[in-house]
Amino acid sequence: MEPLLLIIIFVSFFCTFLTMPFWIKKAKQIKLIWKDMNKPGQPKNVAGSGGLIVVFGFILGVLLYIAIKTFYFKSNGEINSYIFAILSVVLLASIIGIVDDLFGWQKGGLSVRSRIILMLFAAIPLMVINAGESSMMGIELGLLYPLIAIPIGVLGATTTFNFLAGYNGLEAGNGILVLSALTIVTFITGDKWLSLVCMCMVASLLAFYIFNRYPAKVFPGDIMTYAVGALIACIAIVGNIEKIAIFFFIPYILETILKLRGKLKKHSFAKVNKDGGLDMPYKKIYGLEHLAIYLLKKIKLGKKVYEKEVVYLLHGFQILIIILGFTIFLI
Repeated sequence: MEPLLLIIIFVSFFCTFLTMPFWIKKAKQIKLIWKDMNKPGQPKNVAGSGGLIVVFGFILGVLLYIAIKTFYFKSNGEINSYIFAILSVVLLASIIGIVDDLFGWQKGGLSVRSRIILMLFAAIPLMVINAGESSMMGIELGLLYPLIAIPIGVLGATTTFNFLAGYNGLEAGNGILVLSALTIVTFITGDKWLSLVCMCMVASLLAFYIFNRYPAKVFPGDIMTYAVGALIACIAIVGNIEKIAIFFFIPYILETILKLRGKLKKHSFAKVNKDGGLDMPYKKIYGLEHLAIYLLKKIKLGKKVYEKEVVYLLHGFQILIIILGFTIFLI
């Protein structure tokens, strides 16, 4: 890759990093603030929907990439059509996410049926260009691939990425890990342009993480989790790396299973004690977050468990899955 193209990564990072303080200030002015659920007293003082700036930084970086390709390298064509399709999917997912944020998760947000229908529409840009290869595990799917496999992939990745959430830095951190892994995979497979697209989001997420890590000054909202999930699906489909991408998604698959155990009604938040320590909110485990609290209690012999420790353990699990994925599929 030409060093010039690395500029787009810095643009995505600094666009998000420099804009986020203004968003936090404005969000508080208009009362777009949410409760920090895993803190004593659940203070309502954290700016919401910061994912809007993440998406903005990502899109600006990708558009600059297209501009450099077009005007400097005199190159355009099929790759640009794929890039615009990816941008369209991410933007549609983001719009659904911001609507869900504005409706408010504590008031129910969008209904499950509405989310499913809208996310299926978000997959249309990839469907109309027939992205990816229609052969899976030696079976030729033909039209079934764009009509069924692509929308299911986008729907699955977008909605389940939103499940493993609710703790300072968790969503952004895991997004950085998964997309960084996909950056390496697409680079190895020869789709270096996809690596750059991935890195634009990684850069934007890194800038966001500075403000979202414990103690968070801003929350991502569904706008970011939907956008990141949609991008992961797009990279997997366009890069024809569905197998390893699904493997990287194992934590989210497990989270979905546990959420279904609670009929999608049990939240991931912990029971917060006055001293800031966290306990299991239910007798049973309804999320990897609950499992992390349970394991940390055992490891620390009953001592206090804190929010950032839960996040670090879940990041560690995601890193382990990524290492196993590289070992199984690439080595």
